[in-house]
Amino acid sequence: MAITSANQLELLQTAEAVAREKMIDPGLVVEAMEESLARAAKSRYGAEMDIRVSIDRKTGRATFTRVRTVVEEEELENYQAEMTVQTAKQYMADPQIGDTFVEEVPPVELGRIAAQSAKQVILQKVREAERDRQYDEFKDRAGTIINGQVKREEYGNVIVDVGRGEGILRRNEKIGRESYRPGDRIRCYIKDVRRETRGPQIFLSRTAPEFMAELFKMEVPEIYDGIIEIKAVARDPGSRAKIGVVSYDGGIDPVGACVGMRGSRVQAVVNELQGEKIDIIPWNEDMPTFLVNALQPAEVSKVVLDEDAERIEVVVPDDQLSLAIGRRGQNVRLASQLTSLDIDILTEEEESARRQKEFEIRTKLFMETLDLDEFFAQLLVSEGFTNLEEVAYVELDELLVIDGVDEDTAGELQTRAREYLEEQARKALARAAELGVQQNLIDFEGLTPQMVVALAEDGVLSLEDFATCADWELAGGWTSVDGQRVKDDGLLEPHGVDLEEAQNMVMTARILLGWVDPTELETEEDAEEGEEAETAEGTEEA
Repeated sequence: MAITSANQLELLQTAEAVAREKMIDPGLVVEAMEESLARAAKSRYGAEMDIRVSIDRKTGRATFTRVRTVVEEEELENYQAEMTVQTAKQYMADPQIGDTFVEEVPPVELGRIAAQSAKQVILQKVREAERDRQYDEFKDRAGTIINGQVKREEYGNVIVDVGRGEGILRRNEKIGRESYRPGDRIRCYIKDVRRETRGPQIFLSRTAPEFMAELFKMEVPEIYDGIIEIKAVARDPGSRAKIGVVSYDGGIDPVGACVGMRGSRVQAVVNELQGEKIDIIPWNEDMPTFLVNALQPAEVSKVVLDEDAERIEVVVPDDQLSLAIGRRGQNVRLASQLTSLDIDILTEEEESARRQKEFEIRTKLFMETLDLDEFFAQLLVSEGFTNLEEVAYVELDELLVIDGVDEDTAGELQTRAREYLEEQARKALARAAELGVQQNLIDFEGLTPQMVVALAEDGVLSLEDFATCADWELAGGWTSVDGQRVKDDGLLEPHGVDLEEAQNMVMTARILLGWVDPTELETEEDAEEGEEAETAEGTEEA
């Protein structure tokens, strides 16, 4: 087919039809046609030629041109697309390096192979434009709810028509054993939109906690207006969920607003989530208080929070244990997700037994080290003393409050405690010498002789060795293994060293060794403080 003999307007009509069908800019289709015709012309005139095609956007006329660029003589490589200044003078009045000479060439006949190649180029360009349009349309809609229509199901994954694109609802993102037929209407949460080789992928979810939060936003005007905020959501999709809400208006009850008149609002969300039971819980900044609310309907006797380990210990009456844990651990698991804390649940009997054991261990410690009778040792433990250091170095007045303890007795107690601790320190230093510990580690401020021995037994024998340690190696920490939090024991953790103390000691060691310049640290701290101040100002302005 010769371009000149074809109906020139047909090109534009075809471009508009394709653009309308794919919902893209007609100009992109025309550009694809120009590129495809240029490729076909190169196959006719020669691949080394710079052949360009321009289609008039009004008449549809295709113009074929050959372009040659003026280059330095020593840079001339492609004689078909480049020429020297001397050669260019035959065609141009005053040629300069970088100038181009354009001349029109006859249009080409499109043979079967060339036409097929042109068609492939056009289809590829149209496909890329369609993908770009789809990605641009959906990239900003991640984190919102979308209504779609089920197209088909592939290996348990549901392909959803979401208007100008297709989304995928994976098997693990469906609630329970949901099944859909082609044509069914479906409401999903857009979890992610990614640009991939095969085109933009729209990942949908019905199990995401954010899906429930967005549903409540649609049903509860106060949430949409920002009067009520959803602070946390935890779900066991299709079975049970807990949601923490807070009201910024003292006259509005957040729980009541979310429940609605006769439960109408929450019921609408429950129906969408296939009957998932929802506990709406008032949010509290105090984590123990919030956890007590989250464990309802179980009653809680006592809560002990360990912020460093991100764990919380909950004591419940014996008859409330099964209720607090829930069927297959569901209640405590959701409460843990809601608070982002690991929860240990004990009955009052178990907690009492543990406290009794701790009491006996401390009593025995004071009896053996201070040469006390059982009654006197129990008095010390009852007053809150847990170790010898507290007895040895506490203010004398704190010992005098114990029944039957006068100044002489208190002084004798402290003398015995100090002598015992000094003896243990001497033994520890002797053990450190046996292990080959260097003096710079022994003299390092903040390390007791017992700590030095603990380090030496793990191969840390010098200040240089100590400076290479990570803070978590010293103070311990928590890591996640297969979704479970696992405790990492620290070398100095038994001696009461926490993460912050470990960080400070390691950094001090590095400064003493000259590995770190303290002035640089001050500069970094000042910069961080400046960034925090700017962030705070921006937040206030917003």
